[in-house]
Amino acid sequence: MEGFTRYAIYWTPEPGPLARFGAAWLGWDPTTAQPVEHPPLADLPRDIALLTQAPRKYGLHGTLKAPFRLADGLDVTDLHAAVVALCPYLAPVTLPGLRLGRIGSFLALVPAGEDAALSELAAEVVRALDGFRAPLTAAEHTRRRPDRLTPRQRGYLADWGYPYVFDDFNFHLTLTGELPEAELAQVATVLAPVMDPLVSQPIRVASLCLFGETTDGRFRMLERLPLLR
Repeated sequence: MEGFTRYAIYWTPEPGPLARFGAAWLGWDPTTAQPVEHPPLADLPRDIALLTQAPRKYGLHGTLKAPFRLADGLDVTDLHAAVVALCPYLAPVTLPGLRLGRIGSFLALVPAGEDAALSELAAEVVRALDGFRAPLTAAEHTRRRPDRLTPRQRGYLADWGYPYVFDDFNFHLTLTGELPEAELAQVATVLAPVMDPLVSQPIRVASLCLFGETTDGRFRMLERLPLLR
C-alpha cells in the first residue's frame, strides 16, 4: 500500500449491479484499478468520456473523509491500523435508497430519504482520522475555491482540510462533471431509467473503504473494512 500520493476514506458499493454500472459509466473501476468500457447509451448531449472526465479518476464513491496527504512521520500502515481500530466502534447505516440529484452543476446519486445517521458516521470518521492529515498547502487551499465558500465552510477548510464536513456534509456519488443546465437535464433523462432500478431499494453502508491516489491522479481501493459495532 506504499507509493500513493494521497489517501481517502470513501464508501463504494459492494460488488453487484450498481458497482458494475458505476464503473462502466465513469470508465474506471477503483476496485480493480482498471479502465472499463462505457455503456452504449443513446441520446446523450456528448460522449460519456467527456461527461464523466472529472469524476472518473475517483471511481464511483461517496466521500467520508476527503483526500489528504499523510502528516510527517506517518505512513499508510499507521493509517490502515487506525481505520481497523475504528471500525469496531462504528455501526452500519441503511439508507432508504439513492436517487439522481443535482449538486450545483453536476449530477450525483444522493440519499433518497433520512441520512442523519450517515452524517454522524462521516463526522466520526473525520474526527478520528484527522491526525493523519498533513496541513493544506497554499495551492491545495486555493483549489478549494475559498472565495465561493460560506464563512462556516472556510472555517471547516482551515480546521479540517475540507469544507463539506459536519453541518455541511452532503453525501453523494458523483456521476458527471459540471455541465450546462440543458445538458444536465438531458443526461438525467437518459440515466434515470437505468439508475432507478439499481438504487431504489435500501442501500447499506457497512464498510469503510481505504483509497489511495497514484501518481497519475487516479484512485484505487486498497481495502474494504467492515463496520463491526
